Amino acid sequence: MTLCYVLFNLEPGAEERVLGEVRKIPNVKWCHRVYGVYDMIAEVEAESMDSLKQIVTWKIRKLDGVRSTLTAIAIE
Repeated sequence: MTLCYVLFNLEPGAEERVLGEVRKIPNVKWCHRVYGVYDMIAEVEAESMDSLKQIVTWKIRKLDGVRSTLTAIAIE
């Protein structure tokens, strides 16, 4: 399994909607709004690095209201 943390910068006012949409993605283990430089953080798990790339690129980053993301891949 490959695990990563995705930090989000969101459009103002899109926080609750994007939070709900991200929580519906099957590979997302948890997602919370946060204070600070980023608006939200999610833990994402996938079978492989390629699968993780597909989830972040095509399911998360393409959501309306997501300005940018930063992905941190977890290591052992």
